[in-house]
Amino acid sequence: MSVLDTYRRPLRNLRISVTDRCNLRCRYCMPEAEYVWLPRRDLLTFEEISTLVDVFVELGVDKVRLTGGEPLLRRDLPSLVGMLSAKPLRDLAMTTNGVLLAGHVDELKEAGLHRITVSLDTLRADRSKTLSQRATHPSVLKGIASIAPAGFTGTKIDTVALNGVNDDELVDLVEFGRTVPAEVRFIEYMDVGGATTWSPELVLSRAEMLSRLSAHYGPITPLRNTDGAPADRFELPDGTTFGIVSSTTQPFCATCDRSRLTADGLWYLCLYAMEGVNLRDPLREGASKAELATLITRAWTNRTDRGAVDRLAERDRLPFVPLTALKRDPHLEMHTRGG
Repeated sequence: MSVLDTYRRPLRNLRISVTDRCNLRCRYCMPEAEYVWLPRRDLLTFEEISTLVDVFVELGVDKVRLTGGEPLLRRDLPSLVGMLSAKPLRDLAMTTNGVLLAGHVDELKEAGLHRITVSLDTLRADRSKTLSQRATHPSVLKGIASIAPAGFTGTKIDTVALNGVNDDELVDLVEFGRTVPAEVRFIEYMDVGGATTWSPELVLSRAEMLSRLSAHYGPITPLRNTDGAPADRFELPDGTTFGIVSSTTQPFCATCDRSRLTADGLWYLCLYAMEGVNLRDPLREGASKAELATLITRAWTNRTDRGAVDRLAERDRLPFVPLTALKRDPHLEMHTRGG
């Protein structure tokens, strides 16, 4: 049985950042030209990641997602996928920006990866270059086009919807998703720190997204969430589905079963958390799996995190103070992508 926190939320879904590096400089995520990257010796080895996943699986985790930075920048990533695919996981997925995907998609499938999510915020090459500060849009589209021929299903496209930036592409992205095929998930712009300059004016709310999409497609039907996923799913009149992750205006903290392991072995119990549990050092100092399980269990059973709910309440009560004004480890995973 899963370990439960103070709100009886299970420990079930683990995001693993395999690298802090990224080959894009998206303005809402990692806009600086240069960063001080983690030394290689600080990164968890594939064997260390595999050992920790064994412990998490024993405690109830059955869904693992590989993230970054950009995970495909980690050398020999399919080797790690092969290690993890041999474990009793219900879902083994990866989120990627797609730039390098076409060159690795076949070996990822052969290694046992179940699903792929690609970040795609625009269909326009000029807009992509402005957002990511890189001219890589053709490579991303090529990567997306390679997914279905490699045999993957259940593909998702994650789009951070930004008011006044790409909010005119909602319909275009849904239509593009039909061709992949993939389910598009629109993500409200989240204040998760890092190097971003988050502003509430840039948030395109779930309500506004639904209003614009229904104006084009007609009545939209909400679908029942049966797996605790962060995205609320909806169906268009013709049966096409899409999702919205509304962490900013309608947080899903009440059912959140997600935690995150950084590339250097810090375990964060909430995307908004300012401190993590160091799992790397005990592991390297010889802690047994039972001892690691005790450390993880103790932390999760005392978990009170409701980061998005607390941030929303804080903004309602006080003058807005961006999370970026607070000191935060620059090596934290900065993606706002869903599960």
